[in-house]
Amino acid sequence: MKLRIRYAKRGRLRFSSTRDFQRALERALRRAGVPMAFSAGFHPHPKVSYANAAPTGTASEAEYFEISVTERVDTESLRAALDEALPDGLDVLEVVEAAPGSLADRLQASDWVIEFRGVPVEEVHAAADELLSRDVVEVSRTFKTGPRTFDVRSAVVSLAVSASEEADCAILRVVVRHTTPAVRPDDVLTALRAVTELAPPTPPLVTRLAQGPLHSATAGVADPLAADENDDGA
Repeated sequence: MKLRIRYAKRGRLRFSSTRDFQRALERALRRAGVPMAFSAGFHPHPKVSYANAAPTGTASEAEYFEISVTERVDTESLRAALDEALPDGLDVLEVVEAAPGSLADRLQASDWVIEFRGVPVEEVHAAADELLSRDVVEVSRTFKTGPRTFDVRSAVVSLAVSASEEADCAILRVVVRHTTPAVRPDDVLTALRAVTELAPPTPPLVTRLAQGPLHSATAGVADPLAADENDDGA
């Protein structure tokens, strides 16, 4: 039996890396008594695969991994046990039996919310409009292979700006298509700064709200754990 699991990364745990989560998860799986399947060979390890983790420093309500187990389990009981075994801030939200096909292939886009504290809504709105008006906005980032320049604009599906309940705080919702290389929220921020010199006084708070199939008719992100319902909007 293969399971697909959605978890959240909240609060201070947004600063945990993928490797930090992997270590915490392996301990939690043992503590929760999950009947894990292991790989063969001299150094067997749990059959767990991770998909498109959020960058360190960003919160997320939509992180995913798959795990193979050696016997059928009650998914809600496993969810509760695993959630209890993980540290506060790493919260298991949903466990389902894996459907046919690749989970990674279903993670086509991400829906991010970015909070700009101390920045007027009008300033963020102007930056978003300017970015959307461009055909190409290139940024550079250093990868393991060295510096690389790539286009951010082609990955941005939509931008929406709204006011927060807090004074002087603008909210930016960004739907980004998953590309190679991946366009991250910090790349979007760099692109906004490049087109209008937007410079928040404090680092924006970034949270991934969803990732999954991209619905072309609404520019929204669908649930990757749900059954296929003509996700492409055709």
